[in-house]
Amino acid sequence: MKAIALSISHDRPKAVEWATEIVRLATAAGINVAIADDVPGLQSTGGATIAHAEMVISVGGDGTLLRGVRLAVPLDVPILGVNTGRLGFLTEIETTGDGMERVSRVLCGEFTVEERLALQVSVNGTGTHFALNDVVVRRGAQARMAPFGLSLNGEKIAHIPSDGIVVATPTGSTAYFLSAGGPIIAPAVDAFGVAALLPHTFFARPLIVPTSSTIEITIDSEIVHANLETDGTFVSDLASGDLVTVVRAPRPVKFARTGNHAFFARLEDKLQWGVPIKRA
Repeated sequence: MKAIALSISHDRPKAVEWATEIVRLATAAGINVAIADDVPGLQSTGGATIAHAEMVISVGGDGTLLRGVRLAVPLDVPILGVNTGRLGFLTEIETTGDGMERVSRVLCGEFTVEERLALQVSVNGTGTHFALNDVVVRRGAQARMAPFGLSLNGEKIAHIPSDGIVVATPTGSTAYFLSAGGPIIAPAVDAFGVAALLPHTFFARPLIVPTSSTIEITIDSEIVHANLETDGTFVSDLASGDLVTVVRAPRPVKFARTGNHAFFARLEDKLQWGVPIKRA
């Protein structure tokens, strides 16, 4: 590699500390570094810009990694996550033990790439927004539920009074989709999950649909407006009659891996999957 980009959680001292050391390691290896965030004391090296990066390294938590993904995907380069946050479910390296040694090996090219599905969403056929985890359409600030229409490949399949609808990738199935009552989808499964948020009905069960699907969500209320969010970030306001279209993103997210990324072992470690209550 000739250049990398760093996405840093600048409000976490440990993240800044680790980012500073990664810049030192990269410089020693002859790799230029582009700093994607305004971090006091850290500057890009060798005239590098994000456009030059052959890898993005996020230093922080899962939120920092999700921001870094938006840098990596347009460049079609892998992202490596270093966890200095609380959970770090999506990140690859912890800041304990041999963490920095593993970063050093990655800088020397010792890593594999795992591809994950992503989502692309548009409103009324204009503009596109990217999501690794999920797309959420939810009611606005009004304290009342709203009817949402749901269609799959042009077929109307539900009219759901609820707080909203979430569409998730396998990666996002362990995030908000899980909290909404959806099942965990193994990363290798070629499918998306769809679930209603707090539905006012006994019969609104989560759906698993092929990634070739075109998922359409309509705002059917005349008085309740809604919000569109991607990966937990507000994107736009939605008005009555707006059509939200969700499809598979044309490019996957490429994760840099340094070893055997055992998905269910990570579920047990991070989310207490399968752990008895007394042990948890």
